[in-house]
Amino acid sequence: MVLERINKPNDIKTLKPEEYEILAEEIRAFLIDKISRSGGHLASNLGVVELTIAMHLVCSLPEDKIIWDVGHQSYTHKLLTGRREGFDELRKYGGISGFPKKRESSCDAFGTGHSSTSISAGLGYAEANRILGKKNLVISVIGDGALTGGMAYEALNNAARSKQNFIIVLNDNEMSISHNVGGMSEYLNQLRTGDIYNNLKNSVMDTLKKMPKGEKAIAKIRKTKSGIKQLFIPGMLFEDMGITYLGPVDGHNIKKLVRVLEEAKKLDHAVLVHVITTKGKGYLPAEKEPWKFHGVEPFDIETGMAIRQKTKPTYTDIFSAALVKLGEKYSDLVAITAAMPDGTGLARFREAYPERFFDVGIAEEHAVTFAAGLAAGGMKPVVAVYSSFLQRAYDQMIHDVCIQNLPVIFAVDRAGLVGSDGETHQGIFDLSFLSTIPNMNIFAPMNLYELTDILKFAMEFNGPLAIRYPRGEAYDGLKELRTPIEYGKSQVLYKERDIALVAVGNMVKTAVNVREQLKQYGYYVTLINVRFVQPMDELMLEELEQNHFLVVTLEENILNGGFGVKVTRFAKNRNMSYHVLNLSLPNLYVEHGNVGILMKEVGIDTDTILDRILEYLKDRK
Repeated sequence: MVLERINKPNDIKTLKPEEYEILAEEIRAFLIDKISRSGGHLASNLGVVELTIAMHLVCSLPEDKIIWDVGHQSYTHKLLTGRREGFDELRKYGGISGFPKKRESSCDAFGTGHSSTSISAGLGYAEANRILGKKNLVISVIGDGALTGGMAYEALNNAARSKQNFIIVLNDNEMSISHNVGGMSEYLNQLRTGDIYNNLKNSVMDTLKKMPKGEKAIAKIRKTKSGIKQLFIPGMLFEDMGITYLGPVDGHNIKKLVRVLEEAKKLDHAVLVHVITTKGKGYLPAEKEPWKFHGVEPFDIETGMAIRQKTKPTYTDIFSAALVKLGEKYSDLVAITAAMPDGTGLARFREAYPERFFDVGIAEEHAVTFAAGLAAGGMKPVVAVYSSFLQRAYDQMIHDVCIQNLPVIFAVDRAGLVGSDGETHQGIFDLSFLSTIPNMNIFAPMNLYELTDILKFAMEFNGPLAIRYPRGEAYDGLKELRTPIEYGKSQVLYKERDIALVAVGNMVKTAVNVREQLKQYGYYVTLINVRFVQPMDELMLEELEQNHFLVVTLEENILNGGFGVKVTRFAKNRNMSYHVLNLSLPNLYVEHGNVGILMKEVGIDTDTILDRILEYLKDRK
């Protein structure tokens, strides 16, 4: 096999040109086999096999730099830099990451996981080269979906002024996770017809030269913004900005890709190479439905069907069904997603109420301010977004939503540990950053019933409200303890004395198990479902002083700025007689791996929590 001869960076340069296509076929077969067993990002990686090969042929790693936007399409890059053996442990705890990681390899020039960052980072590398007098090649790869993110345009604007060679590869597959939307998508559709320009430019120029005053006509065309490219490719945005545009080029033709990249290397400024690829290339199920094979669980290669079929609804499923039902009752309800209608569960709402559904592309900042405008205009907007992506819209939540106290509902999906996608995707900061914002109300449902109830409550609530819920199967326990939601009030699930477990959202399920074990040791234990993290139920905390000596806070969020710290501060300021023990995530980034393993590693599983409490009680005695 050709792939077996690639064991370290730059080994690809020892291959003969006729072996490149064989290598591409072997890589695709390898990825399909490995991902079918481990799960991971499939369609995006199958689409960039030839492009990655071409870049590795042109570059000398790790001296030259390849920077991947998002980075979920870097599997071929990892194979070509000597990490083939690590794919058996892909995305597993202690194994290789599904994204580029600087500490994993010197060939991973920049760690990524979120969208629209590669041009900024690549330009930084290029300018560093200029200042240090280096000639290293810098290539930033960005997808057409990522070009819906505003940060990409800020970087393009800056790159246009650079006098340093810097290659931007636009990987155009007409997809982000779901189908692309908006003006940039339409613009790139026009660019894909750019062969008209490429084929005719020389003949047009030759004809003009033969005409009287032809040279003057050519000079005039070059000086005006309605130049020759505008004759054939409407609104040549990149050229108008001062960035040389090359393409479109077939992203599955290695020879053509190498040729255009070699040409791009010769320029002394920023150049954009427009590459057309097919997401899911080489695996028919992924080519037909690339959005289904973006991030996959283990699947059967023959059928493309997941091996472990889902048996119970997820929190996302519950949210999706509830929102569609609420859409019938409330004609002012609108839903907003940032390029993730399927992942957030809004696809069903889109089908039911297309006029009230908005996909803004990969643009969380715009999504939030857009929602603020909708709310100011009399609508009831729901912004459905992953916890780790909501971080990008912190400023907009403060300035555009909360200062004006507008009734925007934030459906914060994937809150807490999410597992295999790792540190860039763990939703472990939202309680902290949301709690810093005045007027922001925060609710964490303990089970699927409370998620439905809080969505109904939210429709009648006049102010910002963030509802955070975890990834995966929805907890259906404690249905018998279901009670109406009261603003700012927690729920006492079991009332006893001595020890109070005060649990946030998904941690209630764990707290139930901890309580049962503590009772076996002879302790009396109260269990409280926090519900509202903000505003905090201070009356409940005051009442605990009457007959509790220990209050244990449980949350799937980092310690700094979290709910537990707020309780500790409250107890100290009010001189409460009980002690507060905060059990949360440590203040660090959590690696990728199975959620169960991660919970034990960071100390919020049932056994570790029990040990921590028993240790405290032993010391107290």
